[in-house]
Amino acid sequence: QVQLVESGGDSVQAGGSLRLSCVYSGATFSSYCMGWFRQAPGEERKVVATHDTDGSSIIADAVQGRFTVSRDSTKTTLYLQMNSMAPEDTAMYYCGASLTCERLWTGYTDFWGQGTQVTVSS
Repeated sequence: QVQLVESGGDSVQAGGSLRLSCVYSGATFSSYCMGWFRQAPGEERKVVATHDTDGSSIIADAVQGRFTVSRDSTKTTLYLQMNSMAPEDTAMYYCGASLTCERLWTGYTDFWGQGTQVTVSS
C-alpha cells in the first residue's frame, strides 16, 4: 500500500521558517521523482520543488532562494525547508511522486499525500 504522509505544517509569522516532512512507503520511491506542491484557497495546485533520483532539485521561481528540497533515502523522507516565509506562502502543502520530474511539472502525479496546512501571518 502506497503512502505519503506529510507533517510539519504550522502557523508562523512572516520571516519565519518551517520544515515539512513527507514519509513515503509502499513503492520503490528511489526510482521516482518526488516533489512538493501547494494549493491556496481558490487557486490551482502548483509545483513548489522537485527532487530527482540523481539528487538534483528544481525550485519554483516563486520560492527560489527561500525554499530548498531534500530527500533522506535511509529515512524514506522528503523534506521542504522554508525560510523567510511570507503571507503568500499560506497554502495546503502536498507531497507527490511520479516516474519523472517532467511529469510532476506538467501536472501528472502518480501518488499524493493528504497535505499539511501552512499559514503565514504578517
